[in-house]
Amino acid sequence: MSRKLAVFFPGIGYTVDKPLLYYSRKLAASAGYEIRLLPYTGFPDKILGDKSRMQESYRIAFQQTEEMLSDVDFSAYDDLLFVGKSIGTAVATEYAVQLQKQVRFVLYTPLEETFQFPIGDAIVFSGLDDPWVGKENSRIEALCIENDIPCTLIPSGNHSLETGNVQVDLANLQMIMKKTEKFVKMDSSL
Repeated sequence: MSRKLAVFFPGIGYTVDKPLLYYSRKLAASAGYEIRLLPYTGFPDKILGDKSRMQESYRIAFQQTEEMLSDVDFSAYDDLLFVGKSIGTAVATEYAVQLQKQVRFVLYTPLEETFQFPIGDAIVFSGLDDPWVGKENSRIEALCIENDIPCTLIPSGNHSLETGNVQVDLANLQMIMKKTEKFVKMDSSL
């Protein structure tokens, strides 16, 4: 029987208990994945727009990732799924490079830095009003096209993929989770 592991790489303020990571975690668990959560702590304040604080945050997240996953024998798994949010998407892709194993990715609101590493099999969700990637000047869609990665863009979606309209946000969350489930289960019929 094959073993499957899903690792969840949160954002700075978007913890593993927020909707995108909470529901995708439930989907992965129901698909038979063992779950590993990375509850990051200790980030500096006022990061948006401050390159040095962003770099410090990345270093903190990557170091904590290495520490929290140091006991995992990745060779024991046949299927690795990394689910990332924001800064966690960049940490996930760099960590996968270090593992030198095939990893599939669900990338929620990735940063441009995420795409500096080879990604391969992945799906991306990004908001069209996301200040962390330049809103209307975002390069995320172009980077996905360059890397042949399916990208779902959320109209008026911010960095949490929310629009400010609860009903729209719930409908978007349902659509995002259906696409996530299809990817997680590798099921073309969903």
